[in-house]
Amino acid sequence: MREKGGSGYGAVADVAQRLAVLLGAGVPPGAAWGYLGAVGARVAAAIEGGADVAGAIRAEATSASDRRAWAAIAAAWQIATDAGAPLAATLREFAAALRSLEQIERNVASALAAPRATARMVMVLPAVGILFGAVLGFNTVGVLVTTPAGLACLATGGALMLVARGWNRRLVAAAKPDGSIAGLRLDLTAIAVAGGSSLERASLAVDRALLSAELGTTADDAATVDSVLDLARRAGVPAAELLRSEADQSRRKVATQAERRASILAVRLMLPLGLCILPAFMILAVVPLLIAVVSSTIGSGLAQ
Repeated sequence: MREKGGSGYGAVADVAQRLAVLLGAGVPPGAAWGYLGAVGARVAAAIEGGADVAGAIRAEATSASDRRAWAAIAAAWQIATDAGAPLAATLREFAAALRSLEQIERNVASALAAPRATARMVMVLPAVGILFGAVLGFNTVGVLVTTPAGLACLATGGALMLVARGWNRRLVAAAKPDGSIAGLRLDLTAIAVAGGSSLERASLAVDRALLSAELGTTADDAATVDSVLDLARRAGVPAAELLRSEADQSRRKVATQAERRASILAVRLMLPLGLCILPAFMILAVVPLLIAVVSSTIGSGLAQ
């Protein structure tokens, strides 16, 4: 469900913001969706056909990033409708949350860009070494593919490069966020309690919505929801604002952790570099070059 000019959380946040404005102006939900281009028209058609609104929204998700964002909107819509929370205000606040998530994704991508580029660059070192030997006039490629020693170097160096490649990929994958939406459970619970649901009913409604949307949330969010609801219950204060504040804090925490993992990644990538890539460089580039030099020297001496 991707509109031209945007993708992921940002595009969905734009649609949610427009919906909030239309609904706030008194436009009925079905008609409001119909004003939002091809995507909105399909949702509006599904609504007119008697489909559940949340289900129709979820059905429009396509890519992995869009799926999570639209599933989150569907969950928010479902909870707001069930709890009687105002849809316009709900969507406006949820759009702000999605933009925060979009900013986190951008920050993480920027933080990971340099380590990933470094990993790709060092992977070509052995090939550069082989070409350098050829430029100097030595038949390093011939040594690698035609001599027993060269074939042994090729097999050993190739194996080291494969290990380095897999190791780099695992390190980069471990540094990425796990895909769960930070603060989502807190935001959804805030919607439920803002609509007048009791704290217990709010928790149950959020669980049902998350299950329907097939969305995961962080373990910290679940613990934080229980803590905030307990605080609100003991203090006798509205829980919605507390929950939204904690949702923002949860997203800031996830962003900080992701940037820290990206910084650590730059250091950890030195392990495959030192243990695999540099030895592979020596085996694939330096050793064949030495063999070629020695062979050339011996051949020249015999010729004389």
